[in-house]
Amino acid sequence: MAQKFLVSGEEVFLWRRESLSEAIASGIPTQELDWLLQEMADLDALSLRLASFRDRDVALTCSFLELKMLWERRIQERVPVQYLAQVTRWRDFKLMVAPGVLIPRPETELIIEIAQRATCPESPRAHWVDLGTGTGAIALGLTNIFPQAAIHAVDSSEVALAIAKENAQLTKLQNRVTFHHGSWWQPISHLKGQITGMVSNPPYIPTQELPTLQPEVFQHEPHLALDGGDDGLDAIRYLAQSAPNYLVSGGIWLIEMMAGQGAKVVNILSEQRDYRDIKIIQDLSQIERFVLAYRK
Repeated sequence: MAQKFLVSGEEVFLWRRESLSEAIASGIPTQELDWLLQEMADLDALSLRLASFRDRDVALTCSFLELKMLWERRIQERVPVQYLAQVTRWRDFKLMVAPGVLIPRPETELIIEIAQRATCPESPRAHWVDLGTGTGAIALGLTNIFPQAAIHAVDSSEVALAIAKENAQLTKLQNRVTFHHGSWWQPISHLKGQITGMVSNPPYIPTQELPTLQPEVFQHEPHLALDGGDDGLDAIRYLAQSAPNYLVSGGIWLIEMMAGQGAKVVNILSEQRDYRDIKIIQDLSQIERFVLAYRK
């Protein structure tokens, strides 16, 4: 059993009050502090809101000093709070994250529903691939909606792939996903012409725009997963050109992109002449976020 560290609720209350003021002064969302406390302590949203923990001891997963130091890193170094807690929530999963792997975003969650709506009734021989899997989030999401399919997760980063495998173990889905180390299609070349669906959240930020990103992103998240080249479309262009060699007729091509790239991605696919029913799809904030197409 993991060791627990007890600290008085009053101490936590006073530190939280001071830290909330720090967050406001630093332009950091105050809810991040409460999220960290919920991950690192036996506290829930209601007890934090009502401060009902003041008259009892609070159990922490680390020492109170370590917790304070973690939050100080959030303020001073702008380390993402998910890296501090080493976990993030995504769909129904609680996933491990660490420096060296991109933190899955809530807006990406919709890509799973899009894949589900886009496909015909599942074939028992279906192969789905998550290219650039990172934490494994998309691949794990695909296992839920395609229980009979073979799910493949590919990443060129050994660090990311190790975390993805850990997440598969944590979610008890390790027998549902096959992990491949390599660049894009290279490690699954034996599946040419057999892929039912390709899903990817590739790097799509133009190189010159990287320094304009929030310091949490630019200074801490892996540029390999962010940098999409001069126009941000290098990886997307490659996936459009190469996917027809791997997709079955009617196979699904589905990617996430940056706002404002939709028309360019549609043009890339149209010029390729290997796709039909090309469609831009908005996220829940009405931002053009995804492009879906089918192999002719």
